[in-house]
Amino acid sequence: MAVTHLKNLKEITLAEGVTARVMHTENITVAHVRLKAGAEVPEHSHHHEQISNLIEGELELLVDGQSNVLTPGTAIVLPSQVPHAAVARKDCYVIDVFNPAREDLRALE
Repeated sequence: MAVTHLKNLKEITLAEGVTARVMHTENITVAHVRLKAGAEVPEHSHHHEQISNLIEGELELLVDGQSNVLTPGTAIVLPSQVPHAAVARKDCYVIDVFNPAREDLRALE
C-alpha cells in the first residue's frame, strides 16, 4: 500500500476548463476532477459504472435527458452506458469513482 499526495499525480485535461488527477487499482479508478465555472463536459456514455460526488461548487448533470443539480454533499450513481453531460454552474470539485478501471484515463497520464 502506498500513500500518495494528490499534488504528486499528473494533472490531465479532460475538456476545456476540466482537469483531473487520477488514481487506479486493478478494478477501480478514482478521479479528482476540477471544473471551472461555465465548463462543459459533452454528452457521452461508457461501459463503466460511475459514482459522482460533488465536494465544492454547483454542477448541472444531464443524465439520460433528465437534469440533476448537484450541490456540495450530493452524489449520483450513473449506470453503465447511460448518456450524460455536465455544466459547471460554479467552480467545482468532484470525486468520480469508476468500475471497472478507466484505461482511457490511465493512457492520458
